[in-house]
Amino acid sequence: MLPAQARLRRRPEFTAVVRSGRRVGRPTMVIHFLPGRGAAGGAGSARAGFVVGRTVGGSVARHRVTRRLRALVRDELPRLPATADLVVRARPEAADADFESLRRDLRSALDRVLAAPPVRPDGTGARP
Repeated sequence: MLPAQARLRRRPEFTAVVRSGRRVGRPTMVIHFLPGRGAAGGAGSARAGFVVGRTVGGSVARHRVTRRLRALVRDELPRLPATADLVVRARPEAADADFESLRRDLRSALDRVLAAPPVRPDGTGARP
């Protein structure tokens, strides 16, 4: 389980990360990464949220994927800057993927997004 302060909960938080953050796709997931929250988000620790839609499968499959992703992200949160927000969106392939495939895809996506040059405040700049 992620601690309460490490979770994205409200729709505007998810929307801000998805619209303004960097996006990296992998076979089982797409991650959206926003390195800094700004003044409104305050300080603290990195936060994560999950989007697992009906295309992934029935409720049992969706909950299983969510639990797996939550456990994987919990282990990777210390790698992220303290003001970072992360949204992990599961693709339908995640339902059939084993734990190690999900771990490999998450680490690969985080490696890529953390190595990318920062996006300038005006929204221009390099994107992965």
